[in-house]
Amino acid sequence: MPLLRDVKDQLGSSYLLDHVDNPVEWRTWSEATLFEADRLDRPIFLSVGYAACHWCHVMAHESFEDERIAAYLNEHFVPIKVDREERPDVDALYMAATQLVSGHGGWPMSVFLLPDGRPFMAGTYYPPVDRGGHVGFARLLEALHDAWVNQRSLIEDQAEELSRSLAREVHFIDYLTPVEDAIDLRAVRERLREELLDRVDAEGGFGAAPKFPRPSYVEALLHFEDATSRDAVARTLDAMSRRGLYDHFGGGFARYSTDATWHVPHFEKMLSDQALLARCYLDAALVFENEAWRAVALDTLGFVVRDLSVEGGFASSLDADAHGVEGSHVTWTPEEVRQVLGDHGLEDLLGASLRRWRIEREGAFEGRSIPRLAEGEAFLTPSPLDPARRALIAARASRVQPARDEKVILEWNAMAASALLRSGEPAFEARGLALLASLSRTHYRDDTWWRTERLEAHASASDVAWFIDALVDAFELSGDSNWLDDAVKVADFFLSHYWDGEVPTAADPTLGGGVFSQSDLVVDLRTRPKEIFDGATPSAHAVATRALARLALCRGDSELLVVAQRLVTLAAGLLVTHPSAVPDLVAAAGYALDGVEVVIPGDPGALARHVRSLAMPRTVLITGRGDSPLLSGRDEGLAYVCRGGVCERPVASGEELDTLLRASLA
Repeated sequence: MPLLRDVKDQLGSSYLLDHVDNPVEWRTWSEATLFEADRLDRPIFLSVGYAACHWCHVMAHESFEDERIAAYLNEHFVPIKVDREERPDVDALYMAATQLVSGHGGWPMSVFLLPDGRPFMAGTYYPPVDRGGHVGFARLLEALHDAWVNQRSLIEDQAEELSRSLAREVHFIDYLTPVEDAIDLRAVRERLREELLDRVDAEGGFGAAPKFPRPSYVEALLHFEDATSRDAVARTLDAMSRRGLYDHFGGGFARYSTDATWHVPHFEKMLSDQALLARCYLDAALVFENEAWRAVALDTLGFVVRDLSVEGGFASSLDADAHGVEGSHVTWTPEEVRQVLGDHGLEDLLGASLRRWRIEREGAFEGRSIPRLAEGEAFLTPSPLDPARRALIAARASRVQPARDEKVILEWNAMAASALLRSGEPAFEARGLALLASLSRTHYRDDTWWRTERLEAHASASDVAWFIDALVDAFELSGDSNWLDDAVKVADFFLSHYWDGEVPTAADPTLGGGVFSQSDLVVDLRTRPKEIFDGATPSAHAVATRALARLALCRGDSELLVVAQRLVTLAAGLLVTHPSAVPDLVAAAGYALDGVEVVIPGDPGALARHVRSLAMPRTVLITGRGDSPLLSGRDEGLAYVCRGGVCERPVASGEELDTLLRASLA
C-alpha cells in the first residue's frame, strides 16, 4: 500500500499535502489500507482534520512531526490521514463514534480502529505529553499498544459494543416512531420558534461560547412578525456583522467566535459559511427592508469572488494562521494604523479610524485589536473615511497571507452559486450561472458525480442535492428550461445511487427509507450513514427534501413531489417533537407539503423581477417558455399563483400579486 508521500503528485487536498513530509507514514483511507492493517495485524490510527483547522496544525507540529512519536506510531499502528472536506462520509461516521466515546467532537479527530474499521477508542486533540488534565498522545499510544498485545479480547468487545451503538446513531431516522396524523406545519414552525427564542441570548446568537453562526436558526425566525422574533433576528445579524466575527477590512465571516460577544473569532474562513450567511443576510434584508444587511451579503460575496476564486470555481477555505501565527493578517495596533495613515498623508483621519474600528492600545487578542464597529457606526464606511479604509486594506494585503485550500468542493460551490444567483446583482448572477456550467464539466466524469475536481472521492448526497437546488435557482432567475432539464438528470442519478430501497410513487408513497449520505458506489466503509440532524450546514436529508420538492413544483411533477414528501414523513417524529434539531428540514417541508408556485409565462420581466424582490418561503417562480405543464395555455404578461394543483385568477400588477401571495402564505 503506497504511503501518502508516494502519491503526493496525485493529491488535491492541501491538508493531505501538508502531511506528506511528516515522519509518520500516513496512508490514505481505502480498502487496500484496511487490508494492509489486517495483514500486519495492527490497529489503525485514523486522524481526520482539514486545512483551515488551527488545532490540527498544533497537533501535527507537536506530535506528528516528533520523530519518537512517529516511530512508535509507525511500528505499532497503521496511520491513516483523512481530509474531512474530501471524505465527509468517513468524517461523519467516526465523528459519531467520537461523540459516543468522549461526549463531544471536534477536529483534529483521533480514532483508533480494528483492522476491519470498527472503532474502539476516540478523541480529538491530544497534547504530546500529559498536560492540563489531558493524557499525552505518546502515553496513549503506549497504553493502547499494550492493550492490543495483552488484552485483545477487551478491545474487540469494546469495538463490538461501540459498533452497535454507532449503527443506531448513524441510522437514527430508521428508529423514529412513525407519526400517523397529518403534519401541522404551522404548529411545527411555532414550536421551532419557541425553542429558538429560548436559546437566544443578550449578545445575539443561540448559545454560549464557542459561538457558531446558525443561519438556519435566523431563517426560521425571519417570517414571524412578533417583536420578540424580530428582535432576536436583528440582534443576531447585527452582532455577527458588526463585531469581530466579520472581517471589516477583507469581507466575509470567520468560522466561529471563541467568546460569547462575537468579538474574538477563530480566524479561518470557510466557503460554506460565506454562502449560507450571504443567503441569510439577503433574505433578512428583504424581510426587514434593511440595506445594511444587504451590504453585508454583497461584501461577503465580493470576498468570495475576489479571494477564493480558482480555476473551475471557488477554493474551500482560508487558514486561521498566517505563517504560523493565528490571526496575524487581521489584527492591528494603534501604532500600525498611525504608520499606515501617515505613509498616505492621512494623519487627520487617525482618531476617527481608531474610534470607528475600535483599534485600542490593549487589544483583546494577545494585545492586538480585532476590527469591529463602534456603537452608532454604519456598516458602510462613511465617504470621508474611505481613503483610510483603502489604505488599511492595502497595508493588510502586504502582510503574510493565510494559506488557501484550493480544492473545489461541489456542495460548497453549489451553495455559493445559489447565493450569487439570489444576489440581485447582474455581475454576481452571471458568475453564478457560469459556476454551475463549470461544475457540470469538472465534477461529472465516468457516469458519476465527484466531490472535488480531482475526481478522487465520490460526491456525497449533500453534494448532489445542493447542485440540484442551485440548478433550480438558475431556472428561477433565467426562465431557461435547460437548467431544469439538467436538474432532472441529476435527480435521476441521485435517486439511483443514494435512495434507500424502492423509490416511492403516487400509487405507493410509503416506499423507501430515505437518503444515504454516500453513494452506493462507495465501498470502503462498513456502513452507509444517514444524515438527519442539521448542523453548521443543512443535513443531506433536508437539502434533498428541498431540492426535490422545488424541482417537482417547477415541473409540475407529482411523482417527484411524492419522494420529497416521503422524506418529510420519515422524519415526522423529529419535526413534531424536536424541530430545532432539524430547522432546515422544517423549511424544506414547507415546499414538499405546502409549496406555492408563481407562474409568469414568457421572458422574465417586471412581474418576475417583482417576485424576486420579495421574501417568500416555500415558493417557486416559474417563467420562460419551457415544457413545464404549468406554463402550458397560460397568457404572457400575467401572473398565476397556484397551490396544491389549484390556481387563483391571473393578475397583471405587482399589487394584485402581493395580495394573492399574502393569502397563499398565510
